[in-house]
Amino acid sequence: MKELQNTIDDDFVIVGKNKDKMESIARPSLSYWQDAWRRLKQNKIAFLSMLLILLYMILAVTVPIFSKYGYADVNHESMNQFLSSEHWFGTDSIGRDLWVRVWRGARVSLSIGFIAAFLNAVVGSLVGGISGYYGGKLDMIIMRIIDVLYGIPSLIVTILVMVVLGPGVDTLIVALVIVGWIGTARFVRGEVMRLKNQDFVSAAKILGEKNISIIIKQILPNIMGLIITNLMMAVPGAIFREAFLSYIGLGIAPPECSWGILAKEGAKMLRIHPYQLFVPSFFICTTMLAMNLLGDGLRDALDPKLRGTE
Repeated sequence: MKELQNTIDDDFVIVGKNKDKMESIARPSLSYWQDAWRRLKQNKIAFLSMLLILLYMILAVTVPIFSKYGYADVNHESMNQFLSSEHWFGTDSIGRDLWVRVWRGARVSLSIGFIAAFLNAVVGSLVGGISGYYGGKLDMIIMRIIDVLYGIPSLIVTILVMVVLGPGVDTLIVALVIVGWIGTARFVRGEVMRLKNQDFVSAAKILGEKNISIIIKQILPNIMGLIITNLMMAVPGAIFREAFLSYIGLGIAPPECSWGILAKEGAKMLRIHPYQLFVPSFFICTTMLAMNLLGDGLRDALDPKLRGTE
């Protein structure tokens, strides 16, 4: 027995409890948004996509201001010049500098995309929140209206609005918002119906909060991550819709330009000067790709189920 005890003492070391280590904090305490930002930075592809979008936005603001060329300046002596140190993206068929026009078009296209997507998110969140929270006849009326609108192709509605109101940035945003909020409304309605019977909503009712205040202050913040993700995924769709409408002549009116206008003008010179189409097409494609990758990254970063799993 003594030999067995000696063997145990030689082969094993009793560590015991280290109270300081047990009570120490393994990881810093982070809020929901701080943890989401940490996880977004860990997603390299999504983070690089966000940096690319920020770079495009900065260039869209600064280049038209500080360039020596104007986006509408015509110079017949410099028509259809290829990429050079004087004209970084070349010139178009009437001598306008494409470097300036691309970033002027980026300002218009990105503005329309973000503003239209933001308004769609706001309108859809309010309509869906009210419909899902109150339920009953109000919910039935709102959902039947949404079903009717959803059955009409959104592109046809957008084209009809543009034909009636005429081309322009404001009318294009209106046309994109008229039917763009429907998907957000249906999504928010389902989430609100899931949350409205939770304990924190019942507590707010007991404390005497008004229904609209409960929707805005209690329910919507709990699905804000999903709304932001849906918003970012809607931006590239709005940009592509603007580019398409401008390409067919129903978008931005000249001399104002957007990426769709540049693609339309470049398509006419495709066989002779293909760079005039490839340059705006490159920025349309990379922006839409970056937006979709960032949306995927935000979906993972803002998912509370994944918090603390890394």
